[in-house]
Amino acid sequence: MKQLFLTIIILSAFTTNMFAKIILPSVFADNMVLQQNSDVAIWGWSDPGETVKIVTSWNTKDTVKVKADNSSAWKTTIKTTAAGGPYSIRILGSSNLELKNVMLGEVWICSGQSNMEWSVNAKIINGEEEAAKANHPNIRIFHVQKIGSEFPQQTCNASWAVCTPETMRSTSAIGYFFARELQQKLNVPVGIIVSAWGGTPAEVWIEKSRIENNPELNKAKYNENFDWWPGTAGALYNSMIYPVVPYGIAGAIWYQGESNCGNYPIYSKLMKTLIENWRADFKKDFPFYQVQIAPYEYGDKGTSEYLREQQELVTKIVPNTGMVVVSDLVDNIRDIHPRNKVDVGKRLANYALAETYKQNIGEYKSPSFESMKVERDKVRLTFSNATKGLKSTGKTSVKFLISGNDQKFVEATAKIEGSTVILSSKLVKTPVAARFCFDDTSMPDVFSNEGLPLAPFRTDTW
Repeated sequence: MKQLFLTIIILSAFTTNMFAKIILPSVFADNMVLQQNSDVAIWGWSDPGETVKIVTSWNTKDTVKVKADNSSAWKTTIKTTAAGGPYSIRILGSSNLELKNVMLGEVWICSGQSNMEWSVNAKIINGEEEAAKANHPNIRIFHVQKIGSEFPQQTCNASWAVCTPETMRSTSAIGYFFARELQQKLNVPVGIIVSAWGGTPAEVWIEKSRIENNPELNKAKYNENFDWWPGTAGALYNSMIYPVVPYGIAGAIWYQGESNCGNYPIYSKLMKTLIENWRADFKKDFPFYQVQIAPYEYGDKGTSEYLREQQELVTKIVPNTGMVVVSDLVDNIRDIHPRNKVDVGKRLANYALAETYKQNIGEYKSPSFESMKVERDKVRLTFSNATKGLKSTGKTSVKFLISGNDQKFVEATAKIEGSTVILSSKLVKTPVAARFCFDDTSMPDVFSNEGLPLAPFRTDTW
């Protein structure tokens, strides 16, 4: 049963060309992008015991040889050079294959649920205009079809496509805008592996055993069933991540979390598990940048503020991670899919350009709460990532709340002083806690002077 999918793929390959005995997983194909300046994995199947030779056009003098084992599988690495192309790769054995129009550059995985999955066809802001000009031969897209599986799969239904208005339309808008920024700023080819499915919880993107073997995660795991997406742990890891492991990548971007609001207390641990899982698979401690979920009207039982808090916690407990705040990019709090995908992609790209590629692009992190000091009947809040100070979109911010020991929060009078904010209220004589946009729907009215929104926060743990 668990080998059925692989068997069908292999039989299909032989049926298509009964003399093509060397078979590659779908991630190795014409138009692909390989990670530059790396030893990248390449694998496939051939006759058992056969020696396969691999020759790349960027280094014709270095032939890589690998022997297939008794199950017909082989795996090796090839060394890539600096970004460029197009190149070709010849794979030689009892039959020969040639991969054409291969580029060397930067490869990123784009994963998550619907906000990552959404394309121009979902009527995003300026979508038609963006699609019309999406002719980018140095951007390549590998869009994984939405298929779940009970067991790990050796390949998936996808192919590499050169970015055109047509191919851009059918893939992740955020992934495309992220790739476009990287390609333009780095001036290298960029490949994106898009593996996203709307509605899915984090658990489905994690190896099942890592959930089941952790009592805390297993007890509180997502357990809802819907007709439109799988909810079983590992179901999409098996068929939408595992088939591209361990393809050479630079990093991953992630937009997910809405479906985990119901079990938010374990979300940071879930994400820590996911990141460690993927890094072990790809044999690289690659950067992982996520989008904090946006304001949305979840109803009386909404808990999205706690999920956002868990997302920020991920950046503190897992090295080489980051988070972009998009709470200001919402056009309708009753739509869980904000239509502005351009700026989300740009913020993720700026984070990667600064952190991964060490480019000086100015401020790329949202201001975030750092410390609180009580000064008689006032509190002074200090914020990081606000070196040039903070500003309010109104005469004064109305989104801060303070409370005394009675835990009753009231609107605070806010005074901005550089990168600090002083809060007070006539109703609170001895303040002990403060909050900002700590609910489902509040949109920020405080920004860094560079224009990035202050991240939602609370100082209490009530």
